[in-house]
Amino acid sequence: MNQPLWTPSPQRVAKAAVTAFAKEAEKRFGHALPDYSALHLWSVERPEQFWDLMWDWAAIKGQKGGKVVENLDKMPGARWFPEARLNFAENLLRRRDEADAMVFWGEDKVKRRLSYKGLYDQVSRMMAAMKAMGIKEGDRVAAYLPNLPEAPIAMLAASGLGAIWSSASPDFGVQGVLDRFGQTEPKILFGVDGYHYNGKTHDCLGKLREIAAGLPSLQKLVIVPYTNPQPDLSGLQNAVLFEDFLAPHPAQEIVFQRFPFDQPLYILFSSGTTGAPKCICHGAGGTLLQHMKEHLLHCDIKPDDRVFYFTTLGWMMWNWLMTVLASGASLMLYDGSPFYPSGNIVFDYASAEKFTLFGTSAKWLDAVAKAGLEPAKTHDLSSVRLLTSTGSPLSPEGFEFVYKSIKEDACLSSISGGTDIVSCFMLGNPALPVHRGEIQCLGLGMRVEVFDDEAKPVYGEKGELVCTRAFPSMPVGFWNDPDGSKYHNAYFAKYPNVWCHGDWVEITPTGGVVVFGRSDATLNPGGVRIGTAEIYRQVEQLHEVVESLVIGQDWEHDVRVVLFVRLRDGLALTDDLQNAIKKRIRDNCTPRHVPARIVQVADIPRTKSGKIVELAVRDVVHGRSVKNIEALANPEALDLFRERPELKG
Repeated sequence: MNQPLWTPSPQRVAKAAVTAFAKEAEKRFGHALPDYSALHLWSVERPEQFWDLMWDWAAIKGQKGGKVVENLDKMPGARWFPEARLNFAENLLRRRDEADAMVFWGEDKVKRRLSYKGLYDQVSRMMAAMKAMGIKEGDRVAAYLPNLPEAPIAMLAASGLGAIWSSASPDFGVQGVLDRFGQTEPKILFGVDGYHYNGKTHDCLGKLREIAAGLPSLQKLVIVPYTNPQPDLSGLQNAVLFEDFLAPHPAQEIVFQRFPFDQPLYILFSSGTTGAPKCICHGAGGTLLQHMKEHLLHCDIKPDDRVFYFTTLGWMMWNWLMTVLASGASLMLYDGSPFYPSGNIVFDYASAEKFTLFGTSAKWLDAVAKAGLEPAKTHDLSSVRLLTSTGSPLSPEGFEFVYKSIKEDACLSSISGGTDIVSCFMLGNPALPVHRGEIQCLGLGMRVEVFDDEAKPVYGEKGELVCTRAFPSMPVGFWNDPDGSKYHNAYFAKYPNVWCHGDWVEITPTGGVVVFGRSDATLNPGGVRIGTAEIYRQVEQLHEVVESLVIGQDWEHDVRVVLFVRLRDGLALTDDLQNAIKKRIRDNCTPRHVPARIVQVADIPRTKSGKIVELAVRDVVHGRSVKNIEALANPEALDLFRERPELKG
């Protein structure tokens, strides 16, 4: 039996919002809900009751209307709260006091803070400035910005007007930005003069000139001065500094127009490593309601909490983080390298600003472990109640590292969902124990199942992650997809009327979930499906290995497993090390998991949000073109995998 690594105290369970929510559900609807399993079952069997209560529990500002959902059994096709009217920004701007709405650190160079009142006033001015230039409901507003306060100000102003927001981080190249914003045709673009990363300053004005020239829809370019207080805007057509754009507009009371529940809010982009990025359009009501469910119940966020997520504007976790304002909590924003200058800056930040929720990626936690850091011994992290990890599966050893070296008394919630739903299918619960290597629970209101090869639900076995009932944060559609065919083919082509997410997972006896990787990247030697995460977990425990990537190579009418490893500086892949890698995999997995070839590479290609790109490497190894290398943070790394002699025989 998988013994818990952490168990909440009875007092913590009693105080958790999810406990109070279950009691309210019992009182309102007369159901006996003695534990989380019963609560989850009720939430998916009676979704009209669950989401109706969730609206009230979150105190959504707006008119709910009399109907919770139409066409519940249609995917796509269900419509949530069809009579509702709300404004996303109004719900995030509830507080108007002098407490911190957000704190910002830009590496060790910039520190700023903005109060709730200051945020409201800035959004008021920005809404007036956008309105004056003609931004209206349905227009697109884009940002090419670091994770600094001007980004939420612009996003809230856009959503307040009923416009649609999309963003990219400034490490994207020109073509990567045009591949995204060229499809959405924004009227206004927020850009930055430059950004700091790893102690160096990177200019963005040159790239912005090319980007602006490639966007014929653009009417205004608003520049945020970050690395230079007075950047040179010559050669930038219709460009204005952020403060100059706001200057004619004093702060005033905002009169919020309320829109339908499905009012488009965000266009998010798929990673785009297998073609042009898909433009996934999310609605204001579904995003707000789903995020508040996750924040209030699964993360137990309370007013005055201080919530950090290590993210950029190129990752959906930024959008997730923004909604924290609706809970009356403070955003802890960071931009730059999380390891500059000594590996400890994010822990310095957590200690100084008293984070209550510390969110990051599994890859970053692995890197902290590899670097030998032990923040539990060097930093005061007593305020941290919840640690969250996402982006890729957190290994069982990663769980142990967190409890041993970061914080022994915190709820460690691995969470998993994605850009497609701008939220999670499975995540944490501060009233449940944490088991080694497992995501704690399925999300409330999410009817998640695991299908085997015959599309039958299975438990305790690996299979395809599916969702068999509609939920509010499904996309309202894809942009430029008039007949809905792109949207349908992305999620519903494999199983009619069932959302197929593309993850290879297992629901465990504890009710938790283990993710083994993407199902389209699953290995299939001899017809046996293997999740890539099973191999990574073993290989990356070896001191010599910094990171790895595994693919299936087509070979002699079958598939053979090929493992690429990046080793510590100065090390070579000797026969002894290869044997040690194979032995570890064989001893802890099965002989089928053992790679037929192990190849040393100097770098591993990854997306801007840090995910390794197995499919792109597989294409390169098989001589196929990678359609959109602009989606990668380090596209040059793909060249390391071309025409490898080790893979010829």
